[in-house]
Amino acid sequence: MADDLVNSFRQGPDQQGRFGIYGGRFVSETLMPLILDLEAEYERAKTDASFWAQMDDLWTHYVGRPSPLYHAERLSDRLGGARIYMKRDELNHTGAHKINNVLGQILLAMRMGKTRIIAETGAGQHGVATATVCARFGLKCVVYMGAHDVERQAPNVFRMRLLGAEVVPVTSGRGTLKDAMNDALRDWVTNVRDTFYCIGTVAGPHPYPAMVRDFQSIIGKEVREQIMAREGRLPDTLVAAIGGGSNAMGLFFPFLDDPEVAIIGVEAGGKGVDDRMQHCASLSGGRAGVLHGNRTYLLQDPDGQILEGHSISAGLDYPGIGPEHAWLKDVGRAQYVSITDDEALAAFRLCCETEGIIPALEPSHALAHVTRIAPDLPADHLIVMNMCGRGDKDIFTVAKHLGFDIQG
Repeated sequence: MADDLVNSFRQGPDQQGRFGIYGGRFVSETLMPLILDLEAEYERAKTDASFWAQMDDLWTHYVGRPSPLYHAERLSDRLGGARIYMKRDELNHTGAHKINNVLGQILLAMRMGKTRIIAETGAGQHGVATATVCARFGLKCVVYMGAHDVERQAPNVFRMRLLGAEVVPVTSGRGTLKDAMNDALRDWVTNVRDTFYCIGTVAGPHPYPAMVRDFQSIIGKEVREQIMAREGRLPDTLVAAIGGGSNAMGLFFPFLDDPEVAIIGVEAGGKGVDDRMQHCASLSGGRAGVLHGNRTYLLQDPDGQILEGHSISAGLDYPGIGPEHAWLKDVGRAQYVSITDDEALAAFRLCCETEGIIPALEPSHALAHVTRIAPDLPADHLIVMNMCGRGDKDIFTVAKHLGFDIQG
């Protein structure tokens, strides 16, 4: 049955943007015309050769794609077992995968005549990417960011402001990504005429989950070509970290029709999934509900109130998941696991020491799971993990947890 569901899904979500019981459009009447306009514009752009030519040109000459597929030899030797490859999307302009999607959305915004771009951000990478592309095209940019994240992601806040963006600290709730998204939606309702909301992950009302996935699928499409060129066959296992899940869907989507390729998403286990919700593993510890315009797995109490999650990684600190991931879990096409803060920190250090690559804390979670499974796999087993962000933004956070004072 799962194979039948996957095959039917690959024709695309239905017109309401459903992935099984997940996804959809749960928005106010004020926003519905904007959502429908965006959907119509994206449907036109998908079949417009000039749109994709412009995307390809920017991906190549501005972002620096294709990003390399790197054989992590020393890490593979250290762990034993499987052969490990890293998709080096941290080498993109701005240091993460986020710009892949932002370029597409802002090109759509300009086609729609919008002159003001708003965004939410957690770790700051989506905010930096949005501010970057707005600077490139001369658009006004406002980024909502939880006050807690503003403090722990100071380097990215400074980068956004250097790029000309207005960064708005959000003090409601716990001051994290969920609260920033709430305030961005309030702004959008208030400024419907000239404003475009650039969502950074595969969540939100349709068409955002499918649209963001499509833009990020450049990651998996490149991996297919690169691994065939290097190994002559497809990978055995794909691994990616998941907050909302855009880097993971970008890697996974082009392989959904290849049942021989195992797919593993890695959530933020924080202090442990059994530790009074001190985690952000909504697929492991949540249940279905509605938040930010879509139905998906959420961390919530028995009354349906959204709980505050926890992760050492600001980019994974979200109490929900993209609806397509929820669907893939239910039909069994992908496996979802969790990694604790301490495990992610250990993987962060291991990557630095063995490969000379300083990873962001988000892909450190994916790498931590690779270190769990690789030693028990045969030497000809190919693992590809998405190194979706570089770690300069997390240096202060990591130093603090390791007992170093580098701000004095």
